[in-house]
Amino acid sequence: MQMWEGLIQKAKDGGLDVIDTYVFWNVHEPSPGNVLFSLKLSFGFPVWLKFVQGISFRTDNKPFKHAMQNFTQKIVLMMKDEKLFKSQGGPIILSQIENEYEPEREEFGSAGEAYIKWAAEMAVELNTEVPWVMCKEEDAPDPVINTCNGFYCHSFSPNKPSKPKMWTEAWTGWFSDFGGQNYQRPVEDLAFAVARFIQKGGSFVNYYMYHGGTNFGRTAGGPFITTSYDYDAPIDEYGLIREPKYGHLKKLHKAIKLCENALLTANSTVTSLGNYEEAHVFSSESGQCAAFLSNYHTESAARVTFNNKQYNLPPWSISILPDCKNIIFNTANVTGQRSHVQMLPTNVTFHSWETFNEDVFSLEDDSTITTVGLLEQLNVTRDTSDYLWYSTSVNISSSDSFLHGGERPTLSVQSRGHALHVFVNGQLTGSASGTRTYKRFTFRGNVNLHAGVNTISLLSIAVGLPNNGPHFESYKTGVLGPVVLHGIDEGKRDLSWHKWSYKIGLQGEAMVTGLGSQSSIPFVSWVPSSLEHKKQQPLTWYKAYFDAPEGDEPLAMDMSSMNKGQVLINGQNIGRYWTGTMFPDLG
Repeated sequence: MQMWEGLIQKAKDGGLDVIDTYVFWNVHEPSPGNVLFSLKLSFGFPVWLKFVQGISFRTDNKPFKHAMQNFTQKIVLMMKDEKLFKSQGGPIILSQIENEYEPEREEFGSAGEAYIKWAAEMAVELNTEVPWVMCKEEDAPDPVINTCNGFYCHSFSPNKPSKPKMWTEAWTGWFSDFGGQNYQRPVEDLAFAVARFIQKGGSFVNYYMYHGGTNFGRTAGGPFITTSYDYDAPIDEYGLIREPKYGHLKKLHKAIKLCENALLTANSTVTSLGNYEEAHVFSSESGQCAAFLSNYHTESAARVTFNNKQYNLPPWSISILPDCKNIIFNTANVTGQRSHVQMLPTNVTFHSWETFNEDVFSLEDDSTITTVGLLEQLNVTRDTSDYLWYSTSVNISSSDSFLHGGERPTLSVQSRGHALHVFVNGQLTGSASGTRTYKRFTFRGNVNLHAGVNTISLLSIAVGLPNNGPHFESYKTGVLGPVVLHGIDEGKRDLSWHKWSYKIGLQGEAMVTGLGSQSSIPFVSWVPSSLEHKKQQPLTWYKAYFDAPEGDEPLAMDMSSMNKGQVLINGQNIGRYWTGTMFPDLG
């Protein structure tokens, strides 16, 4: 909230004319009919929608269409009440319904076609009197405008000549995932893509993202998408200008706007200037003239003749001539300094460190559900926590050979994600995890069992929820088995259909966020601790006090000394971190 004014001003200074933002369904309707709106700005689906009887997301499904129409109507009515649409004298000039639906439409077939027709008609009938668009949906019904998303959109054309050519997501980078690398897109390539789109008749370019921002709390989706959503954007995650991307695009925007009159009053004529070179010229009867000189070769520069004058064109570049004579901008010629953001330590001292360890031994006593078999994680947690405990008991005969010098048994656990800690009799045995590409994984490791009753506790960890693809409401998460003990006297024992106890979340979550009533939180003691020479223990919470740093510069928490967890400040969840390597399969 406090950053918005400054971010919008930087965007305006960078040559942007409009701001595009999502309206997140899960944020604004956290429970059915409970619409919360503290902003006049801002489509993740709310978790409750998954549990509506008979629902199937984003298809010709009556329960889904009913919920979607109700929410869309409420949002539009709120915008109308505040007179925010352009038709009312407000700032909203464009609205979008659905998002990148084309792959789903192909998957759903006739049901997908019926749904997209319904969605378009539903939106238009809301009478906002501003255009509606559908990105990446070539069959967008009239009058809805189909638009392009991607790294390049120069070859895109709308499905009717009467519709403008619009690029609703020009990707400045890519999102980061735990275990993956940070993707960076050179500004030379981005500027080239934008200029190429404009020279081929493009009328609107929207950057995704211009400011990357942060997935605070547990809002990151994916799954495995990081708390950081920086996206290599011109304004970085901290609200700081990223050079040379910001400055180079600012010059591009200025150059294009100098061509505005010619672009709006004339169609282009295209002339070949060589094997890889061409000129796009916008010349009007009133004398306005603008030209774009292109070199599509990725390695070789070119010298071309245009209007009896010679021009040097770097490889993979477009030169802009607002008067058809003088080059004022070339997409490949980047000038100015490159910014290198360096986070410096503050003078803040952390003091009064305390720790708290989760009680693994009393899980079955504190369980919320006990049933035969393994349950899907989200069906139990309803996304109130990333964590779900699965606990069961195993009785071992005193005559088993491994108790008398034989090889230790092995436990194998198959999970659909996204990470897992395995405890046997309260002791951490090992951990494993998937990745964004391979969410399913198998833990396999030796376990220490004793004669009599043993307790196996599995802490399943979700790292974001699925948010795209056909039928993603049916995707499963958690320990779905099989869970098998190998190497005991009878060979192996499948525990999948044992009696399992379930407990949602961790004690520490309730303690540090104030979740639930105080009477529902077991009494626990924080233990004074020094972090020096302290061996990290699993499932440990760390708490310290500090004075707020001086000034108003952006701040970040350096969690590189930790492995995986969440950070909270004054009870507010800042986000997940996972700084170490992905959990190994301890086999």
